Formats: sequence, structure tokens, C-alpha cells
Amino acid sequence: MKLNKPKYSLFKNGMYALEGFVDMVKNESSFKLQLLLFVVMGVVAWQLPISFVHSSILFLSLFILLIAEAANSAIERVVDLVTMDYHILAKQAKDVSATMVLLSLILTGLIWVAVLCVAFELV
Repeated sequence: MKLNKPKYSLFKNGMYALEGFVDMVKNESSFKLQLLLFVVMGVVAWQLPISFVHSSILFLSLFILLIAEAANSAIERVVDLVTMDYHILAKQAKDVSATMVLLSLILTGLIWVAVLCVAFELV
């Protein structure tokens, strides 16, 4: 049994990813906010008077937020595809995916605190 799976193509798969990114920017207000945070904090990370390694860690940690928000959006869309009616399992799935975003924010914040403490020799 062959499922709806097109032949693998690096270019096509890259285009699918780009289409998904553009769709999220157009339709997901939370992702837009995360993207703004990514840009602003990315600039901050590179402007701080700290080493390249410390700035790199700060900058790379910002991707955690975007990944979590993308996963959250995907889960919410799949749940909405299955049912638009209220169902406790649908609510729980959406709540858990929102928790993933919250935990990613906390993790990124802790990474920033730890790296800045080390960079500025506060510990």
C-alpha cells in the first residue's frame, strides 16, 4: 500500500519548508511575535561586549523558540483538521503544545541568564 508520499527531492522538500515558513508568517500571530523577538534578541546577542562563543550560544538558543512555536502551530492545525468541535482531548493536545512553547521560553531565558553570568563573570 503506497501512501500519499511523493518521491524525495531535496529541492522540493526545501520548497515545502519555505512554504510552511511563509504560511506561518502570514497566518500565525504568535509566530510573528516569536520572529520579532528572534530578530531583536539576535541583534542584542551580537552587540553585547562578550566573546563570539557566548554571542553564538545566545543567538542559537533563540531557535528553540521558533522550533517550539512551529511545532505548536502544527499540532493545533492537526487538531483543528480532526475536529472543530470541543473535545477534551483536543483541548489537552493544544494545551500541552502551548506548554511546550512556554517551556522553550523558560529554557531560552535560563540559557541567557547562565551565559551572561559566565560572560560577565558574575559567578
